[in-house]
Amino acid sequence: MEASEKPRLDLLIAAPRGFCAGVDRAIRIVELAIEKHGPPVYVRHEIVHNGFVVDRLRALGAVFVEELDQVPDGAPVVFSAHGVPKVVPAAAEARGLDYLDATCPLVSKVHRQAERMVEAGRHILFVGHCGHPEVIGTFGQVPAGSMSLIETVEDAEAFAAADPDNLALLTQTTLSVDDTAEIVANLKRRFPSIQMPRGEDICYATSNRQAAVKAIAPHCDAMLVIGAPNSSNSQRLVEVAARQGVRAKLIRRAAELDLGWLSDVRSLGISAGASAPELLVRELVDRLARHFELTEREVTMTSEDIVFKLPRALEIA
Repeated sequence: MEASEKPRLDLLIAAPRGFCAGVDRAIRIVELAIEKHGPPVYVRHEIVHNGFVVDRLRALGAVFVEELDQVPDGAPVVFSAHGVPKVVPAAAEARGLDYLDATCPLVSKVHRQAERMVEAGRHILFVGHCGHPEVIGTFGQVPAGSMSLIETVEDAEAFAAADPDNLALLTQTTLSVDDTAEIVANLKRRFPSIQMPRGEDICYATSNRQAAVKAIAPHCDAMLVIGAPNSSNSQRLVEVAARQGVRAKLIRRAAELDLGWLSDVRSLGISAGASAPELLVRELVDRLARHFELTEREVTMTSEDIVFKLPRALEIA
């Protein structure tokens, strides 16, 4: 097909998109650990929720396991960016394992807030998704029974407090900003004295990526989000677009896209979850360019310049 015969497709590419500072840091920790110790370096859970990233690190010498007892004695191990319950590093120390904690500093901040709230005698209502590693890790920072999970507005309405005047609120960092605001408003109405976190728990990257999708979605016939099905922040981007009335789809790689899905699309929005590398965005654009006459415009809502320090053991002089 000649270039002139290709159908026209206007791309609106959301910015910010893709990797956040916490993901950058976590991946770099694994890379530097492999450089320092040599392969294999064990990683408990996927370091971030993206198969492409995991496969690349596996090729460098990372071995991904679900539980610490799968790590051989004497082997170095890295904990994922989502955070782990306290019992995990304690078990590593008991075995004398050399471990590195790649927990995102913004998740660690929530962990410390949970500890302080429980120490103050408050019961925590934690807004999040059941079974997500970040939720499991946060619940594992405090004694059992100190926290209750709230997933929906219905949960918020149904929660029965034993001591309504001694409640506190925390949230998972990768939630829908709009959904969470509705749940929080409900809890504040029901429990006016509930203690709120000092700052916003939903991380800057999650909020920024949702705002960028919200801005471009009304100008698109459809929206593609690059990310993994088990990536909470990527799934939320699809939901944000859909709520703007736009047909939206999550894909892991460009090859997954059925081009027939674009048969009636003239303007396409593109974003990527916080654990999806920019290389996958360019891969998608390159594939589209083989079938469409493209115009490409990046729509930037804000710039991000946050960088998180590496663990001291890996700092490069």
